[in-house]
Amino acid sequence: MTQAKETREPREKGDLRKLPMMPIRDMVIFPYMMTPFVVGRESSVRALEEALTGDRKIFLATQRDAGIDEPRPDDIYSVGTIGNIVQSVKMPDGNIKVLVEGLERAKAVEISDSDGFFVATVRLAKGHPETNPQIEQAMQRVTSLFEQYVKLQQSLNYETMIAAVRMDEPAKLSDTIAANLQISIEEKQELLDIFDPADRLTRVADVLDVEIEKLNMDRSIQSRVKRQMERAQKEYYLNEKIKAIQKELGRGEKSEFDELRKKIETAGMPKDVFEKATQELKKLEAMPPMSAESTVSRNYLDWLLAVPWKKKSKETRSIDHAEKVLNADHYGLEKIKERILEFLAVRQLVKNPKGSILCFVGAPGVGKTSLGMSIAKATGRKFVRLSLGGVRDEAEIRGHRRTYIGALPGQIIQSMKKAGTKNPVFMLDEVDKMASDFRGDPASALLEVLDPEQNTAFQDHYLDVEYDLSQVLFVATANVLHTIPAALQDRMEILRLHGYTEAEKLEIAKQYLVRKQRENTGLDEKNAVFTDGALTEMIRSYTREAGVRNLEREIGNICRKVARRVVKNGSKHKDEITAENLNEFLGVPKFRSSQVHETSEVGLVTGLAWTEVGGSILSTEVQVLDGKGKLTLTGQLGDVMQESAQAALSYIRSRSHHLGLPRDFYRNIDIHVHVPEGAIPKDGPSAGITIATALASALAKVPVRRDIAMTGEITLRGKVLAIGGLKEKLLAAHRAGIFEAILPQENQKDVAELPDNLRTAMKLHFVDRMDDVLKVALEGPLPEMREETPEALATVAPPPANSDQPRAH
Repeated sequence: MTQAKETREPREKGDLRKLPMMPIRDMVIFPYMMTPFVVGRESSVRALEEALTGDRKIFLATQRDAGIDEPRPDDIYSVGTIGNIVQSVKMPDGNIKVLVEGLERAKAVEISDSDGFFVATVRLAKGHPETNPQIEQAMQRVTSLFEQYVKLQQSLNYETMIAAVRMDEPAKLSDTIAANLQISIEEKQELLDIFDPADRLTRVADVLDVEIEKLNMDRSIQSRVKRQMERAQKEYYLNEKIKAIQKELGRGEKSEFDELRKKIETAGMPKDVFEKATQELKKLEAMPPMSAESTVSRNYLDWLLAVPWKKKSKETRSIDHAEKVLNADHYGLEKIKERILEFLAVRQLVKNPKGSILCFVGAPGVGKTSLGMSIAKATGRKFVRLSLGGVRDEAEIRGHRRTYIGALPGQIIQSMKKAGTKNPVFMLDEVDKMASDFRGDPASALLEVLDPEQNTAFQDHYLDVEYDLSQVLFVATANVLHTIPAALQDRMEILRLHGYTEAEKLEIAKQYLVRKQRENTGLDEKNAVFTDGALTEMIRSYTREAGVRNLEREIGNICRKVARRVVKNGSKHKDEITAENLNEFLGVPKFRSSQVHETSEVGLVTGLAWTEVGGSILSTEVQVLDGKGKLTLTGQLGDVMQESAQAALSYIRSRSHHLGLPRDFYRNIDIHVHVPEGAIPKDGPSAGITIATALASALAKVPVRRDIAMTGEITLRGKVLAIGGLKEKLLAAHRAGIFEAILPQENQKDVAELPDNLRTAMKLHFVDRMDDVLKVALEGPLPEMREETPEALATVAPPPANSDQPRAH
């Protein structure tokens, strides 16, 4: 700050005058100015009353320290302004509001106390110098500078201020400008101390130069801040102003950015990712810290740093160790275990093999998910699981672009962050349950993830950089394959997990389930003893499933009941669960031990079906009624199954001669085909020979063997075609107590994959013609060809009018 010039004293010839004196705080009153203020101190009120009783003149001088309530003469500046009291109003709180007009400056020569207020002897300045070219030039300069000052100082009204300074008197001009400057009290007092108008103009010009420079600097800082802010909210202004000032001074907080830069350098990112992260960090440094864009950029950098770029799990490649782990965790599943061990063998021979994509397909409860966890345990990798059931948005896989509010990476990248390594076992659970809608098809997004040729450069929409998934071991699980797109199936190695046989379930229960449920309920081996008979009865009468989930649930139910008795009777309590006392723990059996029909009946056939939970037996009933040639199909049959029934009836009509039926037998009867458990939808072609056998039995009045089941598709010419799900269907027959089955000849090759105990227990008939099916399935031979006599026609009811063919309902 430029130092003020020496105070110019009033001329020695000035008049001396005694006036009441009032110290004022936080303001400097200049001549020619109208100034309102409030008087509250007792001494000031008395001085004001003294002036009002006289000529209304009062000497106003500013206190050096506004905090002093009772100032002494030394606490008051000696130079002040003689003011004329224009108006005074007493307020309700006792204070007096006054309006004072500044007349001229004066200097207090002596200050004395009189009746509780100050009286000052002041010396007045006499006369003003005549105007000369130097003073006029100074006036023009000061006026020009003041116009610039008013333009930059937003708190002053431009038109009002410019009108106020249009005057010819140098003293009045300098005082008017000084009174309107936004400067400190001390600086204003310095200007009041100068009695010579010419000197005062020069000093005012110097002050204006400094203030204009400060305002220009302030405006420059504001402009820089506004350029940096994409959205200029008021709440950010002060923070940004401080930042700009710090930048101007060469200061600033860099520790946070240095830490981010260090993390980027040590993250092990590929070159292109490193460059993108560095570029994003530079953007973040230039952004306002409180702006929304800054938050988005910081979150993006956090995600780039959170994803594992180089950290890997130390992989266990010992085949012996892996085999022990798999055998300890799972019973059976030999083919699955062999494939996993083959994978580990390849890892030992090939330095950088491509990631494998396995897909376990099987009924619920057969151990698909737990098998994935065992793979991670056997290989020493991290395990992460992503459930895809119900996912219908492609962004769940690939993420949202950063332009969206609240955008995040997809579940693939989020799971990799959770794993913390770049080579985990990644389970895609329920991959067959995905759906698609207007938001995209997540199955299509998985094509890149599960393709070893492409997933080295997987690109998430949020990260927008390539990420290598080639070292991830992907394991997908599904209950069915037909809902998985063909292109996605092509990228995975399909491994089927078939349902367990009764013997396998018994071993699983003895080796795993009982021990697990004992631990879960706090029991030991002495508290709850399960006999083989109890477990077998539980499998047969209380569960009906391909896996062992319900079996485990029933074992847990028993253990909880035993735990209650242990708490009640003491830790030495023991319960032996046998087949005889099983109903005490589980109640009445939920299923009959065998679903074989009690007797062989006409038109009642046991078929075999495949479902998502394994195989099941499917009874089919046919009833011949008097009517007009209608074919009624009930039991919630799908379109394909209804067409199979039509094909079966057409075959029977074409073979009516061999069945001992009149050629036009269908004209005077109605045929009702029903598949029980009507609340359950059913579909598929494999019930073709079952329906045909039931039709033949009902029409020829020959019973069907009760101890035999069958499955196969039928053609119009009576050929039996291959079916799928052979193991599941035969397991269902075995569970139901049926040990003989009729199968298509083309399925004979699939017998090699059946468990040894199932092949031994089942008697299988392989056929390729429907005639062969009837020879095996019917209890007796078909009746001989009958003449179309009135007696024969009466057996099947009179023919309807205008009816050539049965109609499906």
